[in-house]
Amino acid sequence: MVTTEPIMDKRPPSSMDQAATRTAPVSVRPAPAGRTLINIDHVDFFYGDHQALFDIDLKIEERKVTAFIGPSGCGKSTLLRCLNRMNDLIEGAAVKGGQIRIRDTDIYGPGVDVIELRKRVGMVFQKSNPFPKSIYENITYGLRLQGVRSKSRLDEVVEKSLRGAALWDEVKDRLHTSGLGLSGGQQQRLCIARAIAVEPEVILMDEPCSALDPISTSKVEELIHDLKARYTIIIVTHNMQQAARCSDLTAFFYLGRLVEYAATQTIFMNPANAQTEAYVSGRFG
Repeated sequence: MVTTEPIMDKRPPSSMDQAATRTAPVSVRPAPAGRTLINIDHVDFFYGDHQALFDIDLKIEERKVTAFIGPSGCGKSTLLRCLNRMNDLIEGAAVKGGQIRIRDTDIYGPGVDVIELRKRVGMVFQKSNPFPKSIYENITYGLRLQGVRSKSRLDEVVEKSLRGAALWDEVKDRLHTSGLGLSGGQQQRLCIARAIAVEPEVILMDEPCSALDPISTSKVEELIHDLKARYTIIIVTHNMQQAARCSDLTAFFYLGRLVEYAATQTIFMNPANAQTEAYVSGRFG
């Protein structure tokens, strides 16, 4: 796990600071060789007439943590929601160029079952959103929708999922109490447990720690590190230290474009692009 902190700005202000206010040439280094699970191939995305993503070309590696970083409004959450077609719920939002494939499936191709896609690609949101049900029912909700009725099977999945989310020991004696009674950090881990209960391949996390205290944040980060042994994880974060601690690969976005993509240690210690260096060192953002 990468533990480097962002590079510090030890130089006086220079023309590099000005680079932060304009679009720099794309500088995407080849990521370390690995098995590609998601292939984002020259994708353009629009909200109505407004283009939000420009020619995004990116390969997401299997069972790695990939961080999307960049200032607010740069398109990182939009791209994240393209991966399970959550943007379909927004009127006028559409991919109008390129292709996104998970393994060999074009997820925007004809005949794709969006419900099945969202089983394969789970999501954890910025604000924890447990259902107003018991902890047990939160975990089993997706399985019941799939027709699973066996109590022994449901019990097994509840324990397995809560253990996977590092929450079992804290809640095993109150499984039938409301999930809304948990602390904020516990609620977020409950949402992660709910996501992994249906055994997805990919977990998308959109600012999962932004509303959490430092102790809860630390627990979620440890959980992310443990989960990558079984899942491919993509995390959107504004927290540079969190990206450095949690991710194997980092993609930096600015004004709807992918500026640089490389191993996380490279992005933070030796970026190829001046704009990337300005952002991770805190000179803009």
